[in-house]
Amino acid sequence: MSLTFILIAIVAVVSFYSWSNPQVQAKFMMNPYRVSQGKEYYRFITSGFIHSGYLHLFFNLFTLYFFGSQIEIIFNMLSPEHGNIYYLLLFIIGIVVSDIPTFLKHRANPGYNSLGASGGVAALVFSFILFNPTDKLYILFIPIGIPGFIMGTLFLVYSYYQSKNSGDNINHSAHLYGALFGLLFSIMVEPNVIFNFINALGNWRLF
Repeated sequence: MSLTFILIAIVAVVSFYSWSNPQVQAKFMMNPYRVSQGKEYYRFITSGFIHSGYLHLFFNLFTLYFFGSQIEIIFNMLSPEHGNIYYLLLFIIGIVVSDIPTFLKHRANPGYNSLGASGGVAALVFSFILFNPTDKLYILFIPIGIPGFIMGTLFLVYSYYQSKNSGDNINHSAHLYGALFGLLFSIMVEPNVIFNFINALGNWRLF
């Protein structure tokens, strides 16, 4: 069975369960203060398996389905023996890494909380972009496709700016660092992807 479907099922079940059990959600979400003071390091992982509501869950699972399934295929083609392990590490460590800057910034703030699989999902998306930089990506309800390397660049710039200036309570730094980890991890798995990326850009034509 596809690991992508298994991850989707696990994230959905845990999220639904946490909505009916507020104490579970409170224990699972990323609270940097509790991690620092209570050594509750498990929150780096559990926070990625719960969500704030249906819309938050839908967008992360929707993105996980489309990009995760592609990365699962790519990794298994690159390494039939270890592809599934690489895939899980990309997603899980992406969640952990994306929360580290948040932890460092808010570890003295007991009132700060964050949750969601966005860091792991961003790692998958940017891994896909690295392997397929000129493939067109589409945003919901917008019929115009944008090449992945362009959309990815815009996303990184936007996430960096928002992480420094935003007050919308969205953890933009998780998106940013999850994405950067996805690029780095993919290069570690397949170093030649850098040359393939450059060649693809060299052969790309706007029209």
